[in-house]
Order: sequence, then structure tokens, then C-alpha cells
Amino acid sequence: MADASSATTDANRATAPGPSRPGGEPARAQLTTEAGKTRIAEGVVAKIAGFAAREIPGVHSMGAGIARRVGQLRGLVPGGAENIRQGVSVEVGEREAAIDLDVVTWYGQSIVDVSEAVRRNVVERVEGMTGLKVVEVNINVDDVYVEGDQEGRDDGRSPQGQ
Repeated sequence: MADASSATTDANRATAPGPSRPGGEPARAQLTTEAGKTRIAEGVVAKIAGFAAREIPGVHSMGAGIARRVGQLRGLVPGGAENIRQGVSVEVGEREAAIDLDVVTWYGQSIVDVSEAVRRNVVERVEGMTGLKVVEVNINVDDVYVEGDQEGRDDGRSPQGQ
């Protein structure tokens, strides 16, 4: 990704602040036009990517291992809700974003087809909503969900293969 420390003045050009921000603020993409600046937090990009990934049939859930289990428990608590950014990490540069996703697919679905559909949808949604160029979407398929299987198995074996 490009150096984020330079200021921008060109219209429709996104910039991100340097990695060390005073006060521990999260990194943000910045869209500068003649009319003013729009700042987009990394968390916003992660949330868009999380929603976009979950829109694809064949995606059961997001996140890896313990984080996924904690997210499932959160959904069982009254008033609790799934964290849409779970399983998503992003890095935002001057005009670009790189996105990493941890997904669980449904058994019987083509992992290749699901991954490609997720990748296309994430790129389309993030670029369309933020104006940032998505340079990569890395997808790590952490598990395959089987209806009735023990949720949280991470050893890659089905109950029949024990």
C-alpha cells in the first residue's frame, strides 16, 4: 500500500493518516474534494465487508475458532447481537483497501464458487460505498458446517471420520 503520510489535494483522492495517530484513534481513509473531506474509519470498511460476505449463499458464519464461538454465544444472550466485523480484518491505505476474511461454508457447497462470489461481492460493495480501490480480498475457509454437527469443531474431521 502507498505511503499514508502525505497530504492530498486532488479531488476524489483518498488518503489515510500515518500509523501513529495521537490519542490512539483508529486509522481512517480520507476522501478529499474541493467541497471538503470525508473520513472513512477502518471499522466502517470492515463492517461493509462483513455484511457483503454474509450476503452470499453458502457462507454459514464468519470468524475462526474461539472468536467464532464467542460470537455465537453473544447471539444467544438477550440483547446480544453478532459482531458483523467478526472474521474481517482490513488495512486501508491512501486510495486502497486490503481485506482478509475468515469464513465457514456450508457442507455441500463449492468452496471455490462461494469464495469467488464472496470476493466479487466484497469488492463491489466496498468500492461502491467508499470509493476505495480494493486491491485484494484474502479468504481463509476455517471450517465446513454440517447441519447437526457439533458447532465449533475445528479439527477438520467430520464426526464419521473420528
